[in-house]
Amino acid sequence: MTRLLDVRDLRVEFRTRDGVAEAVGGVSYGVDAGQTLAVLGESGSGKSVTAHAVMGILDSPPGFVTGGQVLFQGRDLLTAGREERRRARGAKMAMIFQDALSALNPVIPVGAQLGEMYEVHRGMSRKDARRRAVELMDRVRIPAAAQRAGDYPHQFSGGMRQRIMIAMAMALEPALIIADEPTTALDVTVQAQVMDLLGELRREYNMGLILITHDLGVVADVADTIAVMYAGRIVETAPVHELYKRPAHPYTRGLLDSIPRVDHRGKELYAIKGLPPSPYAIPPGCPFNPRCPRARDICRTERPPLHEVTDGIATGRTSACHFWKEELHG
Repeated sequence: MTRLLDVRDLRVEFRTRDGVAEAVGGVSYGVDAGQTLAVLGESGSGKSVTAHAVMGILDSPPGFVTGGQVLFQGRDLLTAGREERRRARGAKMAMIFQDALSALNPVIPVGAQLGEMYEVHRGMSRKDARRRAVELMDRVRIPAAAQRAGDYPHQFSGGMRQRIMIAMAMALEPALIIADEPTTALDVTVQAQVMDLLGELRREYNMGLILITHDLGVVADVADTIAVMYAGRIVETAPVHELYKRPAHPYTRGLLDSIPRVDHRGKELYAIKGLPPSPYAIPPGCPFNPRCPRARDICRTERPPLHEVTDGIATGRTSACHFWKEELHG
């Protein structure tokens, strides 16, 4: 059966005055209808750049897609024409951006912005498009939707703006939604509400969801599979509960150990030493080796491939670590 989205060996670089930055260095992942893939990693790991390349909105200098395939419903979007990609965005695949206030037009009422989706892609009249926009705002639980459709983005709270972004993404009932840090700058209660809403909509419409985040706590209850990125590469993939229980890469273990825990009250919070590498100077060997507590000579000279993780656990796991067995049992 054809996967909803199948990204294969995607490569992206930025050509600037400072040189060529390898932002994405051969990323492969996929998602099926009705499933949620969480893409985790620190800031600068290439999560959002990968998503922008998938959406086809990274098609001008200084960013260049230099290789790979983005197969959406069996069609390679990287070889599709500009008009075909434009028709796919919104109608078949949509994106919820990280900063809702910046993503929304500040001088157009939110109802008009939502209605524009129906006017452009469905050919509706302005009156019918506004009616559908109000229905959509009500669907994502914005109180007094009919009255608030005439309000501007700055008149909404952060959580309400994020709901409007979700409504905009859901307007045309796409098969795939990419949510880029949808809970950034929201308090814990609103985070939970937004994640519950995304999960509810995913189940209702049987859509695929890619959730980009650096917060492992956010995805624990909503993701089916997790892909961990570091320095523009996938370093581990696993079903969510397997990864939390037995990580197979030192970077993943470091991220898990960094989560605050109630039973560690009074103890110093763990932090991964050092900083992620510059995309202009990815270290030889394993990119994580300068920060890795398990690093050995081979880690500094040979880049590990994505090994299939076996050892009597769930299939479909991978790890880009020379010593994944030691980490798995660590």
